[in-house]
Order: sequence, then structure tokens, then C-alpha cells
Amino acid sequence: MILSILFLSSILASSGLAQQPGRVEEQKDPLIESLQRLRAAYQGSGMAQNGGKRGIKTTAPGFRVQVYSGADRSQAYAEQARFKRIFPNIETYISYEEPNYRVKVGDFTSRSEAQELMNALKKNFTSVFLFSETINVEY
Repeated sequence: MILSILFLSSILASSGLAQQPGRVEEQKDPLIESLQRLRAAYQGSGMAQNGGKRGIKTTAPGFRVQVYSGADRSQAYAEQARFKRIFPNIETYISYEEPNYRVKVGDFTSRSEAQELMNALKKNFTSVFLFSETINVEY
């Protein structure tokens, strides 16, 4: 019996499974560390790991409000500038699909937020429409 206990403990010691008092060895997969950094950045608390930025920028399904549609390029840029004077903190986007330029504004994740802006814009802009499309978001 004692011989089998000694034999078993020598096998454990040689395989590295025996405990050594006062010593802890951590083995961590590098992928886990990178996932932890991404999670921290996603939750907004990982500013140091994310290069000092506020979060991760990505895209998601959402809504934008169109404030101009027409063939006149200079008018599209004028409408964009006019919108930015009224709402400087809302992003604007100009796109061109022959023959029209379109100016769309906002990155709304909910339809009700976009609808609220659209209702406010009807006083100042003539071709106001709500579109569901891919938007830019920051976590």
C-alpha cells in the first residue's frame, strides 16, 4: 500500500500535476486576452486597450432621414451645410445614384427617434423621408 502511494506521488511530481507550495503558474491562451480587450472596449471601459478611443465603430441596421434629393450637386451640398448649421451634432451623408444626389442625416437605431427628427425637419426641408438602411454606430 505504501509502495503504491509512493509510486503514485512520484508519477504526479514528474508530470507536473503535484502542487508546489507558494507557487501558482498561469497558462492563458492569447486569444482569451484579446477577447477580454474587445469586450472591455465594447462596454465602453476599454479606452486604454482601444488606442484611447471611445469605443468600437461598426455598422448595424437602422434609420436615416433624407433631407434632399435632386440632380443638382451644388444644391445637395448647400442643403447639407444648411442642415449642419441647424443640427451640428448629427452626421450627414451625401450619396449619388444617377441622376440624383441624396442628403441623408442621422444614425438612428430606432424608428421612433428618426421619426421625431423627421417631424421637426418638415418645417425647414421639403423632401423629407425616412429610410431604413445600414447605419454607423459606436459602442
